[in-house]
Amino acid sequence: MLAVVAAVVLGAAGCDIGGGSPPRPEGTKARAARPPVWDRSPDSIAAVGDSITRGFDACTVLSDCPEASWATGGDARVDSLAVRLLGVPGAAEHSWNYAETGARMADLPEQMEQAASRGPELVTVMVGGNDACRSSASAMTSVADFRADFEDAMATLRSTLPKTQVYVSSVPNLKRLWSEGRTNMLGKQVWKLGICPSMLRDADDMSGAAVLRRDSVQRRVVEYNKVLREVCAKDRRCRFDGDAVYDYRFGTDELSRWDWFHPSKDGQARLAEIAYRRITAKNP
Repeated sequence: MLAVVAAVVLGAAGCDIGGGSPPRPEGTKARAARPPVWDRSPDSIAAVGDSITRGFDACTVLSDCPEASWATGGDARVDSLAVRLLGVPGAAEHSWNYAETGARMADLPEQMEQAASRGPELVTVMVGGNDACRSSASAMTSVADFRADFEDAMATLRSTLPKTQVYVSSVPNLKRLWSEGRTNMLGKQVWKLGICPSMLRDADDMSGAAVLRRDSVQRRVVEYNKVLREVCAKDRRCRFDGDAVYDYRFGTDELSRWDWFHPSKDGQARLAEIAYRRITAKNP
């Protein structure tokens, strides 16, 4: 009986002799560890989008200030995404800003083509505000066209850079910006120059028609963000911000002191912080 028990014990122990693993079936090979699909520390960045990414009104009135851009700027107060990821020298040498003030989603494919020419490891996208900020609510970009243009932009990038990562920011809450900015008399005067008239025109008008107009713009922004989320979800190297920018409650200190609508340097810093947190997260 003892001999039988000993044989069983020795037979079981034999599987671990020398600390090895059970032999693989004949013809199989050990698989090399696959690199993660999402690299949390890319070495180069290209930014595409609209006036927010150009730092519009962050430094001087009615002017771009790319130095203060949340994505690629070098302003120490902003501590841009590029600086956080690449360091100051790296940001200066390996980040590029192709955003344009006034750009809409229809302009994104061309910007993507320009960005792709640099071969960046990460492309940041923040666009859609101008698609809602039109002369009137009826002039806003349709949801169908918005989707088609974003898909075209992604296809343009993927045609040359299939492995480049894409970070997509949600469109900010324009109604929230109106609500904050309308408390400043100077800001409302600048709004009359034509900044986002579909939302900001007649800022103090609380009639039924004005409320309906603003609500329709807000609904369109929500629909745009849904498109950004859905299209991005189809690409395994794309991360949407999960509506983090849309949900962020910008205060007056984080809005431009010239138009009380675009982000100030403090607001740009918050955008950089949101992007950095999403991009470096282990999971989307």
